[in-house]
Amino acid sequence: MNVTEMMTVLVLQIGIIIFAVRLGGRLVKRIGIPSVLGELLAGVVIGPYALGSFPLPGFPTGIFSLSEAMEVSGGALAVSPELYGFASVASIILLFASGLETDLGLFLRYSVAGGIIGIGGAVLSFAAGALTGMLLFGIPLADPRALFLGILSTATSVGITARILQDQKKMDSPEGVTILAAAVFDDVLGIIALAVVMGIVAVISGGSGGGLSAVGILAIAGKALGIWLGFTALGLIFSKKLGTFLKLFKSSFDFSVMALGLALLLAGFFEKQGLAMIIGAYITGLSLSKTDIAAVIQERIRGLYEFFVPLFFAVMGMMVNVREICSVPVLIFGAIYTAAAVLSKIIGCGGPALLLGFNGKGALRIGAGMVPRGEVALIIAGIGLTLGILDNRLFSVIILMTLVTTLAAPPLLQAFLRINGSGARKPVKDENSAQASWDFSSSEIAGLVADTLLKDLKTEGFYVQMMDIDSGLSQARKDDIVLSITEEENNVSIEASAADLPFVKTAVYEVILMLNDSIQKLKAAADPHSLKKEIAGLEEGRMQEDVLSLIKPELVSLDLKGAAKEEILIEMVDLLNTKGRLLNRDQVLFDVFQREKTMSTGMEHGIALPHAKTEGTGDIQVAVGIKKEGIDFGSLDGEKSRLFIMVVSPKKTTGPHLQFLAAIGAVLKDNITREKVISAATREEAALLLQNISS
Repeated sequence: MNVTEMMTVLVLQIGIIIFAVRLGGRLVKRIGIPSVLGELLAGVVIGPYALGSFPLPGFPTGIFSLSEAMEVSGGALAVSPELYGFASVASIILLFASGLETDLGLFLRYSVAGGIIGIGGAVLSFAAGALTGMLLFGIPLADPRALFLGILSTATSVGITARILQDQKKMDSPEGVTILAAAVFDDVLGIIALAVVMGIVAVISGGSGGGLSAVGILAIAGKALGIWLGFTALGLIFSKKLGTFLKLFKSSFDFSVMALGLALLLAGFFEKQGLAMIIGAYITGLSLSKTDIAAVIQERIRGLYEFFVPLFFAVMGMMVNVREICSVPVLIFGAIYTAAAVLSKIIGCGGPALLLGFNGKGALRIGAGMVPRGEVALIIAGIGLTLGILDNRLFSVIILMTLVTTLAAPPLLQAFLRINGSGARKPVKDENSAQASWDFSSSEIAGLVADTLLKDLKTEGFYVQMMDIDSGLSQARKDDIVLSITEEENNVSIEASAADLPFVKTAVYEVILMLNDSIQKLKAAADPHSLKKEIAGLEEGRMQEDVLSLIKPELVSLDLKGAAKEEILIEMVDLLNTKGRLLNRDQVLFDVFQREKTMSTGMEHGIALPHAKTEGTGDIQVAVGIKKEGIDFGSLDGEKSRLFIMVVSPKKTTGPHLQFLAAIGAVLKDNITREKVISAATREEAALLLQNISS
């Protein structure tokens, strides 16, 4: 096969994987399972041991054929070298991002409790994994298989736990904070252990490991630990200088790509030293995690992360031999190994927690929170398979353990969280942070204040990142100043260190002062009533059929009963509510009334367009009502309103709210159409007329 043919196969494979992982991730998320498992299973399904081996036109042995498998010391690797190369880059990006996300402040602040719990869980789980391998295979501890089974048992995927804690509002609880801090130690200890084991494996695979003594092992461990510790210490000491150097490239896209370039360089160096590439990538991310550009780098490399990382999980899934994983020996070994992995974390992390101020409930929650394995375990398993240390059966055991622990941990932790009562013997209070909060008269003003504040912070040299658009959470960082800004309903709250609170209050005061001055100038310069008349007087407008299709016959009332404006509004909201289109009927009604208080939505020629943005609906909804005799709705021309079209849409989700108002206004400019709608005999006829479709 020439280079062109190889590249053609590669791009086709990547294209198929992209669609497969997206579909697999979306399907499993619908049933509450982390998307990583869907991506892994998608790889299993399309891999060479399943659908990937089916013959296709131009591919007689399948698009993911074992004939293209990469040869390694232990046999074939089930995927081509080119595809495995993409997976290797993906693992570097994943560990670089993990290092960036590591909260060193949390690590240091809770270093005692988190360290002891993390060490307890790592040591016991390593011992349990290695011992399982020793007993079932009859091998010594120094055997690479036993060492790898030990490491694979230590790796915790705290991202799954963090999502559960966030959903349960327990992220800042004593258990939540301790789990996150312990997970940092867990990651660090796992990386150290991997460095040590890779050093030992390098010596053994080089043919000089037959007579390794305890002193020899300690020497190898010391060298590996020294390299890891030295580079980590240098990275943390010079982190600010590193951040300053990267900022010389000015553009956030440029310095983010350069940061990833550093991760690739250090990854390659560590591999050359006989250690794993992911160790170098993690150290690079960890070194940059305390800089003020860490959040910006995370945001800028997000596209690369979303492209590469799911591809990595799919490739790991492709390496799973379906027949092997369903075999009796693998299922038995997998069950024993998985049980050891679960119990070792619960006991190893929960036991020390009992000695550190937590009661039985807290210990169980911490232990359960440390159970899930995931990304790091899969990366290490891939390294073991590439080196020939793990065969297909052992690799299948690791995949089985990863699947079970990831699926079992969420319901287990949720069950423990539902137990009433605190998990700590004494209340824990954060004395180093403070919060300031402002309550405004409307969500629009709160949003305006928050947006203006973020803009001002950028001009002050802060790096601003939108953490979660749906929850209104943003983070602003500059040097060692970190501000967490949350906009929720009518409220804006900012969390920062107590020392930075005066700066926060000064910044918000200046924003409010500036906005107040701008609003006064706006009032003097623009007249909303004149603008409303101008809109009503426009003769033409864009009629978008896709937007007008929001009008449904079942949400049309041909005979409204209300005799006053308020009654009509209530009747139309109730029409939406009785059809199951609203999340919160009272909230929608409140927001519609608030919009009417600002200015009447009565237009001209008997039309009224009541509307509102609200948290009471999950999607844009439209209701149509007709009252032939009309009522006083405060219209521009003083005429009674006879045709009412209400549109409500969610506040924080994009949707054609304004486009619909403009489109329906364009349809109703025609006097004949208006009269036909008002005199329509059926709901279907009225809906078709409003959609600008001839009935």
